[in-house]
Amino acid sequence: MLAAARSFALIGVEAREVQVEVHVGPGLPAFSLVGLPDAAVRESRERVRAALVNSGFKFPQQRITANLAPADLRKAGPSFDLAIAAALLAASEQLEPRRLERLALAGELALDGSIRPVPGTLAMAEAAGRRGSEAIAVPSANAPEAMLAEGARVIPLERLAELASLGTDQEPEPPPAPGWGPNNARPAGPDLADLRGQPYLRYALEVAAAGGHSVLIVGPPGAGKSLAARRLPSILPSPSRSEALEVLRIASASGRSPRLGLPAARPFRAPHHTISTAGLVGGGSPPRPGEVTLAHRGVLFLDELGEFSREALEALRQPLEEGRVTIVRARHAIELPCRFMLIAASNPCPCGRGEESGECECQPASVRRYRAKLSGALADRIDIAISVERPTAEQMAAAPATDSASVRERVVAARELQERRMGPGRCNAEIGLAELRRVCRLGATAKPLLADGHATLGLSGRGHDRVLRLSRTIADLDGSERVSDDHVAKALTLRRRGPR
Repeated sequence: MLAAARSFALIGVEAREVQVEVHVGPGLPAFSLVGLPDAAVRESRERVRAALVNSGFKFPQQRITANLAPADLRKAGPSFDLAIAAALLAASEQLEPRRLERLALAGELALDGSIRPVPGTLAMAEAAGRRGSEAIAVPSANAPEAMLAEGARVIPLERLAELASLGTDQEPEPPPAPGWGPNNARPAGPDLADLRGQPYLRYALEVAAAGGHSVLIVGPPGAGKSLAARRLPSILPSPSRSEALEVLRIASASGRSPRLGLPAARPFRAPHHTISTAGLVGGGSPPRPGEVTLAHRGVLFLDELGEFSREALEALRQPLEEGRVTIVRARHAIELPCRFMLIAASNPCPCGRGEESGECECQPASVRRYRAKLSGALADRIDIAISVERPTAEQMAAAPATDSASVRERVVAARELQERRMGPGRCNAEIGLAELRRVCRLGATAKPLLADGHATLGLSGRGHDRVLRLSRTIADLDGSERVSDDHVAKALTLRRRGPR
């Protein structure tokens, strides 16, 4: 007898439908699994066999063939266990086939018949709704996450034996959908008041947070570069519901989904400088999201930028420019979202003292190699580039500066102006070229100032446009509709690498 069940394969952060077809017929007892399965999928034969027996079902002593269609799509992971078991029960007449109609299933089976959580449940539930499934059966641990999707009804399952209750009065009830609400009043994480003696750095962080701009901070050890970067999340606005869903979808596909529903804070990723190119931008077989995707709608912090490999840093060009990364393989290509804020911290030279200090002992060749890690093409894509010095003892002993809550209020107000101007979820760093001139209207005295700064700093066309975006953000912080010469002057200063 032939039976089929619907499941999903996780490709990047998206789910693609997979039809699980099982045929049970005469022949020597055997269990064949076809359709480009990886090792984890092939091992499902043993998990399904033991789970059926330990759940009170009979394992057919016949020839069993399971096909995962489409056959040209590589299948990975244990999430097909539940669908294979359900289709096998229907094909062996232990479960009514009609119960599997318009039903999707995803879950990993334990040998005792319990059902374990799997990654990517949110994407699968969303895909089930789009593909016309009336319901999706998922592990109970994944049910709150699946409830956030719209369309398909969620059926939480603890054990394989509960398949017999599908479509009956004993069918498990779905859990309540997790609540969510934005909270822009309470800063998260360490407070910006801890950063003392760096008023210019504090201002640069405020501008970056208000417009979603990337930042490069150059300075000696102990100047507060890392301390400042790790306090940036405390002044960022909370994600909207749609942004939180994007963050959760990526975290779930990577096996990092929280258990309490939608995240209330933006992600903050700080990979070690030994990370590979694939680990930073994504890759592998099957392709998996990298750190730039895990930092989507949040912050990617690269500490000790000069220690990262040049290949990994150069791979950041497309993500910074387009907000997405495309991974191409022989059979298919996947596109991963990566709209993040890059915060990079670097020493001026390998020893960290810098040539200007008079104490640097680095050879000129080693300094050139160190600085060459950041190419001109990549540096041109970083909106803000500033230099900092170690604070003095008097500055460290001074009273704490403005806390994160006060700065966050100004940032949230500026973001609200940008959303009213460009639409929900968008900020000035994402302004396209077509709307840049319309959005960044310069005053009469600001135009010659920008032209003079363009010539003095030797800006490229991209650098010119990024100064315009920075000027627009500074104007938004001031609540100004028009970009004045003061806003342009501040933007040019933030664009200049080196001491002020």
